[in-house]
Amino acid sequence: MEIAALLTSAGINIGICVVLFSLYSLLRKQPGNVNVYFRRQLSSGHAKRIDPFCLERFVPSPGWIVKAWETTEDELLAVGGLDAVVFLRMIVFSIRIFSVAAVICTFLVLPVNYYGQERIHKKFPSESLDVFSIKNVKEGSKWLWTHCLALYIITCFACLLLYFEYKSIAKMRLAHIIGSPNNPSHFAILVRGIPWSAEGTYCDTVKKFFSNYHASSYLSHQMVYKSGTVQKLKNDVEKMYNVLATSADQNCKPSFLRCGFCGDPTNSFKKLSSQMDRIRGRSRYIDMHLCSRKKGHAAAFVFFKTRYAAVVASQVLQSSNPMLWVTDLAPEPLDVYWSNLCIPYSQLWIRKIATLVASIAFMLVFLAPVTFVQGLTELDKLQLKFPFLRGILKNKFINQLVTGYLPSVILIIFLLTVPPMMILFSAVEGPISRSGKKKSACYKVLYFTIWNVFFVNTFTGSFIRQLDVFSSVKDIPSTLAKAVPEQATFFITYVLSSGWASLAFELMQLFPLFCNLFTRFILRSKDNSSDISLTFPYHTEVPRVLLFGFLGFTCSILAPLILPFLVVYFFLAYLVYRNQIINVYVSKYESGGKFWPIAHNTTVFSLVFTQIVALGVFGIKHSPVASGFTIPLIVGTLLFNEYCRQRFLPIFNNHVAEVLIKLDREDEQNGRLEEIYQQFHTAYCQLTVTSRESCKSESSSHQLDRSIQDPEKQETGKETSPIDKPWIARSTLDIQEPGAK
Repeated sequence: MEIAALLTSAGINIGICVVLFSLYSLLRKQPGNVNVYFRRQLSSGHAKRIDPFCLERFVPSPGWIVKAWETTEDELLAVGGLDAVVFLRMIVFSIRIFSVAAVICTFLVLPVNYYGQERIHKKFPSESLDVFSIKNVKEGSKWLWTHCLALYIITCFACLLLYFEYKSIAKMRLAHIIGSPNNPSHFAILVRGIPWSAEGTYCDTVKKFFSNYHASSYLSHQMVYKSGTVQKLKNDVEKMYNVLATSADQNCKPSFLRCGFCGDPTNSFKKLSSQMDRIRGRSRYIDMHLCSRKKGHAAAFVFFKTRYAAVVASQVLQSSNPMLWVTDLAPEPLDVYWSNLCIPYSQLWIRKIATLVASIAFMLVFLAPVTFVQGLTELDKLQLKFPFLRGILKNKFINQLVTGYLPSVILIIFLLTVPPMMILFSAVEGPISRSGKKKSACYKVLYFTIWNVFFVNTFTGSFIRQLDVFSSVKDIPSTLAKAVPEQATFFITYVLSSGWASLAFELMQLFPLFCNLFTRFILRSKDNSSDISLTFPYHTEVPRVLLFGFLGFTCSILAPLILPFLVVYFFLAYLVYRNQIINVYVSKYESGGKFWPIAHNTTVFSLVFTQIVALGVFGIKHSPVASGFTIPLIVGTLLFNEYCRQRFLPIFNNHVAEVLIKLDREDEQNGRLEEIYQQFHTAYCQLTVTSRESCKSESSSHQLDRSIQDPEKQETGKETSPIDKPWIARSTLDIQEPGAK
């Protein structure tokens, strides 16, 4: 690829970014787009009012950039939670390390690459990008020590930053736990694999087990019920009712004029309110019947008197059979993934194997588009196979467009199908929390993109044609050393297309914008409120940021031209994602900063992989001094990673007893325990919002006859349990008073 093709790709992407950024600064000022660009403020009831008669809303302005830049980390923590702050810390880390790498490689490595061989250089636009890579350095060159020195500086600085970031985020995670003392999930565990007993229900079995083996700390429990089709239909009807009620509140105001909605000339608001009260009463009555008809399942939330007791119960093996009485720390109430709690625990290992096989099959299917994309980067071979393309590709601009822009765009279009598939696979695996589902999908998308964007492109573009590529394991570093510099130009264009342009599209929110325009101009709806509140897509954005970091480390000393483009991408990402977290995405639940270990491990892998490739390059270039100094660097990086894994990782995988016991003692001294216990009645209510009051009011009516048969083995005509009789109001909460046995 020539410099002109790279400049063509850069010019197209810069033009797209400028147009979309300017268009965004206009669209966000329009009153009709409030539910698109200020969705978080709408959900919290603090959406700002936009004056429709203000002429300033028709002029592009950088006000959103200033706002995103000036927002402090504490404000972001209050708005987006710890996960949002951790994600932005990843971007800040990338800005710091690649700014240093860009300065070092531009002034130290790039001149050595450019003058690596005695040759007549062409004019700058016609110069090949290969002359700026390590391929242009001749074998046995004494200047290869500059590459080794640059690798040492980048690695040491990266490890230093990683250590301080890991330490800081670990403190933030502990502060997050201390700062949420009334969180019910700290007192609760999730129990699955409850054995069925013919002597009583699952509820009785749980009560008997924990009253016997955890008598001093057991407080109460709540069973998990299967939600059938009727419950789902009821939830949909309830959502429709809430929308209509909100619309009625907005349209029917106290007035002496006749209201077109309810027809009352004087007291329309009072009449509507009385109707809503009657509907709520009927809804509660229906909830009681639905609660009574639910079938218990072999899973339950068990509450303890202290946080420490809950953590101990979640980590100890409850039974000699590891498949029974399986305990995990309970997710936060809004984080619970209810549909997966009813999956039998014995099926989870089968589901994980099935999703692994499906993910591998999907990766193999994806080889076809990647191979096609790489064919576009090698036009000489493409013209030999398809002679009719010679006439088209003679045009210089078309040639530059096909080689410099089209391959990365096609690959991005195919990659859009990856996150939905991986989130589906993660849901099938059976995670108990929504944040756990996103974390699992994050791993899958990360592995998939690194493999297909980097390794498969490298294989198909360079050495998949070599039949002896895997003839010997010791030849893999040298093979990679030949292949990676050849594909560095494609990675540069990929950063431009998938990086810069994707940020512009993320800022525009094209799909919500089109939905809003369709609702306003096709459906003629004037309601600016939106019931759709999106959470931040960590499973797509975290892998994207880490993939660009991987490409930056790998190509830093091999093709330093990628570094300036990466620095620009991360700086734009810093502004765009801060703006989206402040205005667009709603933080309903979070993992407590558990995405940082993913970033740390990926960064260390990127460093080690870069060092292995550099070792192969130094071997090919016959530089024993550089090769000898690279081996200790690999060992030192692995030792650093092991230290961080022992020092900081346990804080993210477990709760600290010192912190939990301190919180328990403070609550006991201040008399807050009883207040916290009262929250357990409705915190994990499986019904919807309007049903929580019925759950709480019926929490004491659970002393019923439970001598029933196994729900899975009941037959028609046999005696049914009280929970299957619609005329018996049974609570979904099986809760005792504190200290009762």
